[in-house]
Amino acid sequence: MTNNEGKGWGMEVVRIGTRGSKLALSQASWVQERLEEKYPGLDVQTVIIKTSGDRFLNAPIQAIGGKGIFVKEIEEALLRRKIDLAVHSMKDLPTELPSGLAIAAIPEREDSRDALVSREGRTLNDLPEGSKVGTGSLRRRAQLLSYRPDLSVVPIRGNIDTRLKKLDRGEIDALVMAVAGLRRLGWTDRITEYLAPEVCLSAVAQGALGIETRKNDPAQEMVSFLDHPATATEVVAERAFLRRLGGGCQIPVGARAWLIGKKLKMMGVVGDTEGQRVFREEIAGSAGEAEKLGQQLADKLLRSGAGNILLSKEGFRADGSA
Repeated sequence: MTNNEGKGWGMEVVRIGTRGSKLALSQASWVQERLEEKYPGLDVQTVIIKTSGDRFLNAPIQAIGGKGIFVKEIEEALLRRKIDLAVHSMKDLPTELPSGLAIAAIPEREDSRDALVSREGRTLNDLPEGSKVGTGSLRRRAQLLSYRPDLSVVPIRGNIDTRLKKLDRGEIDALVMAVAGLRRLGWTDRITEYLAPEVCLSAVAQGALGIETRKNDPAQEMVSFLDHPATATEVVAERAFLRRLGGGCQIPVGARAWLIGKKLKMMGVVGDTEGQRVFREEIAGSAGEAEKLGQQLADKLLRSGAGNILLSKEGFRADGSA
């Protein structure tokens, strides 16, 4: 294919499927701009698709299907050829993709950390006892209550701007949110404190985008230039970790891998929803064995006691084996 048009792959028009939130549209727009820069003359269009996660904003994520609620309808549109590629927040993608679909590119990761956004500019340590901290994430809830059991962690749903409005109206005292989303929308001025991974470890693949296409489709090769090998290596390890645990949104699980030269350092966490039992482990090894390292970290956590938390949720025996 030349740099002038998409006709080399038989594509003059490329349709990007995305959710309709400000963040999702910002992410899709970034991909659209990169494609238009790479292939001048290519007609890149955005198709907004409403997902289950967007339709049932008042229900907890766990109650409406957990992992996959923000991608299922978009993946169905891909399979029905109504769109040519999808742009997801990688952390929303289940570890098993539908048959016929593939992750064609994982662009360079944005900041993966969580941040505290508080109404009065207080840090996590400075929040008064009983302060209401909003999050829809069991992972954040478990870690926050482990660190500050005196806080009142309350469920909150909605897009980033919706949650910030609830904070500004005084419905809650603080929010814990992904730094990546705030950065992509230009709202980093709202951040009160960046939370260390030892306090609140991020979700699997947090901060990364996933560009999904049909397997062996022209679009798969077309977007491959957007792939960032270092980020992809980290995400492979983190998703292998989650896959080994069998986890989604039903259990508090977090993981982060850091590629340092040819080595990969990784941290994982599993907890109960009240933060009474939170297990943390670390591992390091060769970057060439990213998937294996993720699995080994999961096994390490299972042996340390996390398997007992997973027992009633995901069918693990108390010894941590499947």
